[in-house]
Amino acid sequence: MGGAFGNFAISKRDEVKQLKECCNMIIIGLFPADIVIQFLRKVSDSEQSKKNSLRKTQTARNVILSNYTIICGANYGIMSAGEPEGACSLMANGELHHESKIHDVMDTLKCLPEECRQAVRSGKNRNMKTIYAKVEEKNPDMQVIRTAGRILRDGGLVAFPTETVYGLGGDALNRESSRKIYEAKGRPSDNPLIVHLARWEDIRRIAENVPEEAERLCEAFWPGPLTMILNKSGIVPDETTGGLATVAVRMPAHETALALIEAAGGYVAAPSANRSGRPSPTLARYVMEDLDGRIDMVLDGGAVGIGIESTIIDLTQKTPMILRPGYITKDMLEKVLGEVAVDHTVFSADSKEPPKAPGMKYRHYAPKGELTILSGEPERVQDGINSLLREMSEKGLKTGVIATEETCRDYCADVVKSVGRRRDEETIARNLYAALREFDEEGVQVIYSEAFDGSEIGQAVMNRLLKAAGHKVIKV
Repeated sequence: MGGAFGNFAISKRDEVKQLKECCNMIIIGLFPADIVIQFLRKVSDSEQSKKNSLRKTQTARNVILSNYTIICGANYGIMSAGEPEGACSLMANGELHHESKIHDVMDTLKCLPEECRQAVRSGKNRNMKTIYAKVEEKNPDMQVIRTAGRILRDGGLVAFPTETVYGLGGDALNRESSRKIYEAKGRPSDNPLIVHLARWEDIRRIAENVPEEAERLCEAFWPGPLTMILNKSGIVPDETTGGLATVAVRMPAHETALALIEAAGGYVAAPSANRSGRPSPTLARYVMEDLDGRIDMVLDGGAVGIGIESTIIDLTQKTPMILRPGYITKDMLEKVLGEVAVDHTVFSADSKEPPKAPGMKYRHYAPKGELTILSGEPERVQDGINSLLREMSEKGLKTGVIATEETCRDYCADVVKSVGRRRDEETIARNLYAALREFDEEGVQVIYSEAFDGSEIGQAVMNRLLKAAGHKVIKV
């Protein structure tokens, strides 16, 4: 990635952590080194920068800028102060272009022509051409797999299908590859990545003191949609684990994924292959929508089977604890392990503590429209949603509803999406993210959803909806 000057990171500390949540944008850039240095020097002369510690190391790759965020496109960039209310500076082609006091840094885009605004919004590298290749799950083209494996071994990024959602893969043992994953996604770097394996025996190289419970879970659910949290070995870089002393590990139940992991050397770090905060991709076209021009290759294996991310269980606790619900339910885990606890953040608002596993802290899976969940008796939920729909329609907003086959005809929204059948929760999980993406494609501005409180995979669906809605729930 990057042009003649290569990649470099702008971050809050030398260990290349992402900027704090107080920043209104999180960016690590692809930008010519001389332009960034020139811009940083100009900003360092401003009154705002006097309140921040700005220093420059010997190479552009290690520029450190405290309390600032940079958005980088192919030839354009935006810098803002750490607080959303701070002074913002816009530059184009290395020149300070605009300064203003604003609440939303994206307002400064109005100072640029449309083609510049698109470049800044996308953050795409014009020098990168993302390779797109179709593969069959049961019989993947091994020439394609070898090409993808070579890209991963060389430090590049490849998106690939799994049974859950599409993953964005990098070499898990290469700290630069993990940094690239965070860059491509715009993902906070304290949000750990999951290391994907193709063989059980490979786990002992990246994890220490692997407990007997892990072996039992492996026998019961691997390959499959279960991630285990274990104590990591020294070979796993902190960039892969978000600075934690633990590592998240799973073996996907997808032949293309397993073949790619083998071709890449056995250890592939892979979060979902989407821009951070967006709905996870269940089709390769959604990967291309988010990451075309940001990553090296996309393997299109068609629609995924499950549609939501793996269950995550922490085996470093005295009592094994579910950190993220998924297809493998609490009941299924307890049949193998006995007592299993559930982390308190699964259905509550985001914790201020560092996330112990992917999907725990930051807003995830969100559509562009504002999403609200209504919870209560079915008839009251339907009445409440329809009342809100009428109110929003009177304001001229395009409305949408997430419903099921049993209720989709009961709503008066502009767009109603049935995500499946209540009596078959797996269909709801399979269709949820695609529905959220389709709302975006149809320009829906306000979305209301029924709650899903089922005892099995419905809990995983509700967890994802709560994250997507920012825990905005109306009880009726």
